[in-house]
Amino acid sequence: MEEVKVPSPGESITEVDIASWTVDEGDYVKEDDVIAEIDSDKATLELTATASGTITFKAEEGDTVTVGNVVAEIDTSAEAPAESSKSASAGQEEEQKDKSKEQEAPKTAEKKETKVAAESDSASHAKGHPSPAARKIMSENNISANQLNGSGKGGRITKQDVLNAMAAGLDASATQGWGGSRDQRREKMSSLRRKVAERLVSVKNETAMLTTFNEIDMSFVMEVRSRYKEKFREHHEVNLGFMSFFTKAVTEALNNFPAVNAMIDGNEVVYHDYADIGIAVSSPKGLMVPVVRNAEQMSLAEIESEIKRLAVKARDGKISIDEMTGGTFTITNGGVFGSMMSTPIINPPQSAILGMHNIVERPIAVNGEVVIRPIMYIALSYDHRIIDGKESVSFLKQVKEMIENPNRIIFGGKDPEEILLGL
Repeated sequence: MEEVKVPSPGESITEVDIASWTVDEGDYVKEDDVIAEIDSDKATLELTATASGTITFKAEEGDTVTVGNVVAEIDTSAEAPAESSKSASAGQEEEQKDKSKEQEAPKTAEKKETKVAAESDSASHAKGHPSPAARKIMSENNISANQLNGSGKGGRITKQDVLNAMAAGLDASATQGWGGSRDQRREKMSSLRRKVAERLVSVKNETAMLTTFNEIDMSFVMEVRSRYKEKFREHHEVNLGFMSFFTKAVTEALNNFPAVNAMIDGNEVVYHDYADIGIAVSSPKGLMVPVVRNAEQMSLAEIESEIKRLAVKARDGKISIDEMTGGTFTITNGGVFGSMMSTPIINPPQSAILGMHNIVERPIAVNGEVVIRPIMYIALSYDHRIIDGKESVSFLKQVKEMIENPNRIIFGGKDPEEILLGL
């Protein structure tokens, strides 16, 4: 019998949650097959089989387990089922189980009633509640819990319950809207969500956070992007987005205002001679912040390629902890969700974060005339303990100037004429 233990996802992590089992109990698994997804307070990781054999679970979906604990056992003496007869034998096994249940029902009905009465309190919470894997499928197919009967422990709805109902022709369209019920449900917070909650509260309590705002006329960068996006994609095999412009502008501004790129460590301020930029991306597990290392040395194409690589890994749940730690500054783009203006929260232990927002055509004054231009509001939240108001406002103003005049990005935040004149 081979034991499957929870590996250590990283330093300082002692507990993980069993997010979902990707196999069913009793399945024959092969060595290195993915058998479960586990949530830590930093990332979602895959748990693989350590040997080939029949698997038995020692923990349920949603359980919090300590690193090093046994969560499954694999019977290595079991023989691999023949592929051709697997489905037929499974059907026969189910049929035999149903018959045996029918025969034993009169004898065991009284015992079952007693057992159900004794366990009613503990089962009441699980009854009708989907497992994480089942909930994902239900959400994707617009299926509500009141349409399903749970066969799991305590009446819990399993992934197989949902798949069986869909195979039987469940009408998902009947669940459009709220449904009119007054049901409530409780779901345990994942390790990742608990850690996020703790960090957000600590930032509000432990930093002197302020936010300064500005607006950017996006006409010029939009014109450049429109003019070169096809050629850029053909040459670099990646799309030209706004994030690479902002990342490059930020790295240039950080060079001129190093306090914005610094962080507090006890009674000392740690300054960085590099810019590791965290880019907030949306994933099925929530907002994640993978880090683009040494962004100050990258071209726009290299930044776009790295952001794409990290975003795909975050979306697929395959991003590593190392890829999300060690950033010196963060950029978040609420504009992709339609946000007009917000005050982003600092990503500790960093000291500042830039918030981008949606682009809206607004009337502005240009040379004494009112014109319509595509405008984006931007926000810089910063820790006032080490960043003064003058530095924060000047930093944001320089980012604005570089986006409004992309030539400044090339020449370190200055106009070509200023370089020529030695200004």
